[in-house]
Amino acid sequence: MKTFDIPLIYKSSIISGIKEKRRVKDKLKKDFSPTVLDFDNIKVLLSRHFGFCYGVENAVEIAYRVLNENEGKNIYLLSEMIHNPEVNADLLSRGVSFLMDTKGNNLIDFERLLPEDIVIVPAFGTTIEIQNKLLERGINTYKYDTTCPFVEKVWNRAGQIGERGYSVIVHGKPDHEETRATFSHSQEKTPTIVIKDMKEAIKLAAYLRMEKSSEEFFNEFAGRYSEGFDPVKDLVRFGVVNQTTMLAIETQDIANFLKEEVIKYRKLTENEVPAYFASTRDTLCYATNDNQDATYALIKEKADLAIVIGGYNSSNTTHLVELLETAMPTYFIKNEEGLISKKMIKHFDIHNKKEISSENFMGNKNKPTIVLTCGASCPDAIVEGVLVKLLSFFKEHEKLEGVFSHI
Repeated sequence: MKTFDIPLIYKSSIISGIKEKRRVKDKLKKDFSPTVLDFDNIKVLLSRHFGFCYGVENAVEIAYRVLNENEGKNIYLLSEMIHNPEVNADLLSRGVSFLMDTKGNNLIDFERLLPEDIVIVPAFGTTIEIQNKLLERGINTYKYDTTCPFVEKVWNRAGQIGERGYSVIVHGKPDHEETRATFSHSQEKTPTIVIKDMKEAIKLAAYLRMEKSSEEFFNEFAGRYSEGFDPVKDLVRFGVVNQTTMLAIETQDIANFLKEEVIKYRKLTENEVPAYFASTRDTLCYATNDNQDATYALIKEKADLAIVIGGYNSSNTTHLVELLETAMPTYFIKNEEGLISKKMIKHFDIHNKKEISSENFMGNKNKPTIVLTCGASCPDAIVEGVLVKLLSFFKEHEKLEGVFSHI
């Protein structure tokens, strides 16, 4: 297993120790039950899988190495390195500048860039159009490219099925950096369309069945399809790939639904299906799957509430919140500063897209049971900070080492 050189400010000996103990006991990663931290006055159920994934660690290592090796040079990030405010703030404090915001709007004119300037591509990857713009400025985007290998795997899979004559349907958030990049790379090889959820898959199925016109398609999916896309011929043969941070089960449900629609409409036998539908199951990200499977295990626990940590614009973290809030009160915080007191929490409402405060969030139980997890871009140090802050409300923080020794 590859290890990465991550700055100490993001590490936690306690959290790393818990992860290592669980890894040693469960090397095949078949046990998704949480780690139980049982104190006298509070019980914390820590998710089996959480925190920096392979792609994030790779991106963080490269970014800080570039900083250390290029003192005095102009160093730019295309946009946020990952969706975590602490990591991005630290990079900015060290002199890095962002060329664009997360929506792709320019913050700095590319015309200012010089061939000797350094541009780091973030973990989400980037579009071919942006690569070409930078190339015109004499900048090779592959030199400092931190694109997650699992994102590149999706691009490669889309390209492979495109070369075999299939169109590509991308399940992702249309304005997310990764989805924009995947769409760009896919459309170079084959007709491509982006859908964001099952509701849009159901709408798309009407065009598979030729129940609606091309004009209606162009209006309904404006800005989501590649140039020259023809719903009449380009929805005959296709495969489904995803933004790697989406809910894995939702991607699979969408793929299965569209596959069944093709089978019913064309009255296909089992042997005929591959001619119309390309299997792309292997594009689902292992870290997203592990984190989500561990979250399903948390849902089965009898907990009073859940706290999820991460950047408010983090897609994978938001999906963890969505899952947990189906089973218990769930609070989405950036870091320990969200824990104002034992009675007050400042958190993000994912439905209304704003930060709010809630009183008496822990209720009146003498010994609350609290689920704790975080997204794939959240450092272990922040998880430790939240854990210690929680324990401080119950005067239990000094007992952490003792409980840790019994895991």
